[in-house]
Amino acid sequence: MTVKLTEQEVSDALTALKGWELRDGKLCTDLEFDNFISAFAFMTRVAMRAEKIDHHPEWSNVYKKVSIALTTHDAGGLSAKDLALAEAIKQELSR
Repeated sequence: MTVKLTEQEVSDALTALKGWELRDGKLCTDLEFDNFISAFAFMTRVAMRAEKIDHHPEWSNVYKKVSIALTTHDAGGLSAKDLALAEAIKQELSR
């Protein structure tokens, strides 16, 4: 079973994750791209990374906007898996 992060660990992580915030116990961000193709290409790259680390986001896409929420259901909240995926997403944004 995956271990849930403490409130302090979540707080510390948020200081390092610019553009992310805690909403309803989930790590969330809203992104805007130049167009639909750019947004969908980003989602495709993240999907490949998520599959490799076996942790998948809750997300939605409307035209050029992508909303992402991360949580670890079997931990009952945020875990190190969420931080790893947020870091992978950050790397994809900087490509």
